[in-house]
Amino acid sequence: MKLVFVGLGKMGRSILKGALERGFLRPEEVGVLGRTPERGRELAEAFGVRPLTRADLGMAERVLIAVQPRDFPALAPEIAHHRLGYISIMAGISTSVLARRLDNRRVVRAMPNLAVVIGESSTALTALREAREAGDLAFARALFATVGDVYEIPEHLFDAFTGMSASAPAYLAVVAEALADAGVKMGMPRALALRLAADALAATGELLKGRHPAQVKDEVASPGAPPSTASTPSRPGRCGRPFTRRWRRPPRGGTSSASRSDPTPCGLAPAWGPR
Repeated sequence: MKLVFVGLGKMGRSILKGALERGFLRPEEVGVLGRTPERGRELAEAFGVRPLTRADLGMAERVLIAVQPRDFPALAPEIAHHRLGYISIMAGISTSVLARRLDNRRVVRAMPNLAVVIGESSTALTALREAREAGDLAFARALFATVGDVYEIPEHLFDAFTGMSASAPAYLAVVAEALADAGVKMGMPRALALRLAADALAATGELLKGRHPAQVKDEVASPGAPPSTASTPSRPGRCGRPFTRRWRRPPRGGTSSASRSDPTPCGLAPAWGPR
């Protein structure tokens, strides 16, 4: 058995679906270990893969850990095995913690984002030397390539990647919502405003693959005409002026949800979890 999924939430299901649809894995090469035997059978039947118990883990080559980080300390002793390779998509759990908890240095750390559900994720990977030598990193690279783009980066950049890329859908959703709200305020039907905002973000993303952001801005704007009269530069830790108007003015002496002290745009918190 090539891969066992421990936990099969939204992310795990999307990765499994991509791997099966792209032919990287066959159903008979995949096992699922659920929180309970009943849940494991339910998940396995949904994808035509094999339900497993913890005693069956020894027959696998690798394990993908897709549980909540808070559940990992209690789970680790139950799934630890000296001859397996491990791939983790748990936010905030470093390779050193994985290796210590699993008593095994064949560990790969992965960080996909929400776009994994449509096969368009940007996934970061890093691994310990033992995982590289055993082929675990190469396997993970091929696995995550079935659901988007893959970037191998040093582990010290993982928090930055998580804050920028993994959290990016939330940041851009705030922009889309603000654009749509502005359209509704001007009399546009909300369904149309939301669709236009989504189309604008998707098209801009394609433009940015071949252009610097400043070039896109300059190509759209002309002096004295939209959007030059509507856009102002963002300041560190703040949203751009057009988007701050949707937040309530703070009381005298207070701070807004988009204050200078916020570490992320619009007061959104980072996505990574505790160590």
